[in-house]
Amino acid sequence: MAGFKGGMGGGNMQNLMKQAQKMQEQMQEMQKALDDWEIVGTSGGEAVVVYMNAKKIIDGIEIDPKAVDPEDVEMLEDLVMAAIMDGYKKADAVYEEKMGPFAGMGGMGGLL
Repeated sequence: MAGFKGGMGGGNMQNLMKQAQKMQEQMQEMQKALDDWEIVGTSGGEAVVVYMNAKKIIDGIEIDPKAVDPEDVEMLEDLVMAAIMDGYKKADAVYEEKMGPFAGMGGMGGLL
């Protein structure tokens, strides 16, 4: 056993830990970028516009006055919901694209 070095993998384990730490840092940077990413959801030909980030935090809503009919509040409610759902769909796509490479990191056995 004279040629045995480094205990249980020695250098390989250190490299793995460095890679895991680097990936964790990259993931944290991307999480921050998603906070600042602007997503715009629309409905009714942009009669309702919803602004949110890629984490689905709504920052604002714009409603065209022409979309406001006191006799048909339900239509406006539907337009608002449709714009939110449009934004959520776009946010999901951005989140999946940007965070997809980090998907397996949660199961690294406590290395992170």
